[in-house]
Amino acid sequence: GTAVTWLPAGTAYFPGGQEAGPRLRARYGAAGVGSLLIPGTPVLFEGINDRGLMGGQLNYREFARYPERPAADRLPLAPPFLVGHVLSQCASVEEAARMLAEEVSLAAVPVLGAVPTLHWAFSDATGEMMVVEPDAGGLRIYRNTLGVMTNSPGYPWHRTNLLNYTGIQPGDREGPELDGAGLSPCFSGSGAQGLPGDWSSPSRFVRLAFLRQYAVKGRDEAQGTAYLFRLLQIAAFPLGMVRVPQTAAAAHDTGVVPYDYTLYSCVLCAESRRFYWTTYEDQSPRYVELDRLALCREPVEFPLEGGPEFRLLDR
Repeated sequence: GTAVTWLPAGTAYFPGGQEAGPRLRARYGAAGVGSLLIPGTPVLFEGINDRGLMGGQLNYREFARYPERPAADRLPLAPPFLVGHVLSQCASVEEAARMLAEEVSLAAVPVLGAVPTLHWAFSDATGEMMVVEPDAGGLRIYRNTLGVMTNSPGYPWHRTNLLNYTGIQPGDREGPELDGAGLSPCFSGSGAQGLPGDWSSPSRFVRLAFLRQYAVKGRDEAQGTAYLFRLLQIAAFPLGMVRVPQTAAAAHDTGVVPYDYTLYSCVLCAESRRFYWTTYEDQSPRYVELDRLALCREPVEFPLEGGPEFRLLDR
């Protein structure tokens, strides 16, 4: 049931879960990957709103902790609905940070039979990225981060782990001298020796942190988007390399395979308010534009999946 989903301003939803707590209406329209399967409360896993605020969630396995009940003086919020609620009500990272710190209370509310373990990131046109993590000490809000987020452990651990890779550089290293004889380098890329290449979250964080620092930026949105999709492939899980135990599929799941792999990748632009995406089988970017979607007063879904497109060039 997952699709690229547009939720216009005025969309009604229950942030605390199906018919739990007050029923709210969105101040801003938002689009991203989500679902309309849950009656009364649409879901966005990540997305962008019409003010350029962007956000998304990732699995925070073994670390996520939520109170059993929300605080009595705050708005109850079920973890899967945090992204949609923030994008529906906030125009900036500053507003989102204040709302999460002062107005809402997460609670361990099951959705589709489970309480998902999540943490979140938000960014806006200022370039700031905020990471939000619920752990045993409460809801942690990290401002002005490095602009990279993966899965567990928490953001402070990942940031400290970068100290193990201080020798990474974009230029090649000089060859050493051994017993008076110099060894001339015969390949490029030696400056990145030691950069981890596996698919664990610590390794992906390290790779993307250095790519974010050193990668060449595009001259315009189209080129920048193409470059960023290429960089995201550095962190993508290839089908077949990360086997997991076969788990029971949800009612709407079909074709489940016993692997973690990257179903889709997305790029969001705060300036044009566009949501771009590719899928595992179709690397041709597609996008929706919020300024055009604003003409739609009801939720709209676009297929996430698409078959591969091959272009024949002929004389």
